[in-house]
Amino acid sequence: MSHPTRRGVIVGLAAGALAAPALAQASAQVVVIGGGFAGATCARFLHRAGLKVTLVEPQATYISCPFSNAVLAGLRDLKDQSFTYDALAAEGVSIARQSATAIDRTARRVTLADGAVLPYDRLVLAPGIDIRFDALAGYDAAAAEIMPHAWKAGPQTALLRRQLEAMDDGGTVIISAPANPFRCPPGPYERASLIAYYLKTKKPRSKVLILDAKDAFSKQGLFTAGWKELYGDMVEWVGQSSGGTVTEIKPGEKTFVTEFGTHKADVGNVIPPQRAGRIAVESGIADQTGWCPIDPVTFEARAQAGVHVIGDAAIAGGMPKSAFAANAQAKACAQAVVLMLRGQAAPQPKLINTCYSLLAPDYGISVAGVYAPDKGLLADVPGAGGVSPAKAPSSVRASEATYADAWFKTITSEVFG
Repeated sequence: MSHPTRRGVIVGLAAGALAAPALAQASAQVVVIGGGFAGATCARFLHRAGLKVTLVEPQATYISCPFSNAVLAGLRDLKDQSFTYDALAAEGVSIARQSATAIDRTARRVTLADGAVLPYDRLVLAPGIDIRFDALAGYDAAAAEIMPHAWKAGPQTALLRRQLEAMDDGGTVIISAPANPFRCPPGPYERASLIAYYLKTKKPRSKVLILDAKDAFSKQGLFTAGWKELYGDMVEWVGQSSGGTVTEIKPGEKTFVTEFGTHKADVGNVIPPQRAGRIAVESGIADQTGWCPIDPVTFEARAQAGVHVIGDAAIAGGMPKSAFAANAQAKACAQAVVLMLRGQAAPQPKLINTCYSLLAPDYGISVAGVYAPDKGLLADVPGAGGVSPAKAPSSVRASEATYADAWFKTITSEVFG
């Protein structure tokens, strides 16, 4: 596959901000649940189309998971990951700083934690993920305070960073990666890379061990080659067939149990299985997998007309669960909602995703894809997209790192700025 132009991807993202859908009936009410990259984007574009939009989000500040691995390595501060909804509110989007507790799909109403009820003509769910604390023996919310997941950025990120700082030189950091699907497929391997960068510069006798429930992962060849080049034998990956699947966690001992044996960590990072956010599960929009089946043209939930699902919670076929994907889906969904409210058919979307990963501050890699509806799912468009070249000079890797930083600034400015 051809390798996409990184600058072109970033420019395309910015250009997408101008492609607002045609104006809809101003009397229509749309409620968007969840203020991440998907929900905040969708709320903004729906409002720009002339709709009355309420964004339901209990947190006053959104803390971004993308680039949070750099916080673990001491390359960024957590405050640099934090974004408010002030600009959205100033633009005219109503912000309900409450949790959504129930959805009445017949009456088309959302009930909030304070008892308020929001009627809607269309509802967009962007609830992100919840950690499945019932999926891994020994791992629950209390265990996460000893062996953090840090897969929701914020206090867990800060906790894992403090543990890395406190670890003695010569210690072992163990990361367990779950089976697919989960949020940000390359994330565990970028995390291992940036932790290795921190250890190499501060605690060079230490080691990173990845225990994986899979035998293959995103950008695998690029990651493994980069680890060897940058960190020698500091990073070790154990796949499923070699005993990498973690079956139990013993938080008191900081121990990972697999079918092949046990591994004791000085710092343990457990990335457990996940599912769609609670409201999607409790309202019956998610299926038995814990994720939400959707129509790939309109993003309308298979389980309920009038309800759309975007971002990490959706079953999006070949399209991964990433911030770039969430932003792209949100724009397509906003256009579909506007047209459906006007009694018109939504066009077949063609969506792009690019996922950058840092192996060091000046060493970036990426994968890009283009997706379109096919047989009821979003599928890869053959011949579109690609990955970073396998053998590239350091200048190319440095450029990718620069593009990653530019992408993050661009998307956060568009979504929250």
